[in-house]
Amino acid sequence: MFSFDKILEDHIKREHKPKGIGKYYPSEIGNCLRKVWYSYKFPQEIDPDLLKIFEAGNLLHGFVVEVLKSERNKDVQLLKSEFPFKEKVDGFEISGRIDNLVLVKSSGKEVLVEVKSTGDLGFVMSEPKRENVMQLQLYMHVLGIHDGVLLYIDKRNLQSQMFTVPYDKKFSEEVIEKFKKLDKHLREDKLPDPEARIFRNDMGWMCKRCEYRERCYKATPENIFP
Repeated sequence: MFSFDKILEDHIKREHKPKGIGKYYPSEIGNCLRKVWYSYKFPQEIDPDLLKIFEAGNLLHGFVVEVLKSERNKDVQLLKSEFPFKEKVDGFEISGRIDNLVLVKSSGKEVLVEVKSTGDLGFVMSEPKRENVMQLQLYMHVLGIHDGVLLYIDKRNLQSQMFTVPYDKKFSEEVIEKFKKLDKHLREDKLPDPEARIFRNDMGWMCKRCEYRERCYKATPENIFP
């Protein structure tokens, strides 16, 4: 009769637009620097299954906004959701969207809330993911709102885990320096070191499903970096 999968894929399909050097995204800077560099130099179509995962995350974010807006919520007031973020640095622009800004009624503090969907919260996370912290630190630094939380929600059952992220000026400045490094390597057409392979303990997992893995190992063989 018809295929709903096909209808869905057509609905969420994104027009493929190569990314322009000089415009960078907060959600990417926690990734391996070489992978981000490759995504500008050798852009690839996003896999339909990955697009579905992104869309499921968007739906979950919308649900979180509904919960925060609800009259049943007596703890916080939603001030903004999905609002634009732009910052110009040394001739380039960092651009994205911030999930939520809330007012905590008991303290009167404004708090940035970044929502991250996950496939399994069956185990207790001991700390938030570093790449998510980098994104939130950037937002807190630029906006001058120094209270933030990372909210992880299991897509299967809505189980959640929340981490308070204290503002760290030094760390946030390191995030901006990483953007500067990316911009410099792109403009000079110079391949960055394979960051995830160098810092394997923290980032090695990124290599497993990286779409640029073969290209990366060809450029830098295992006898140079594992």
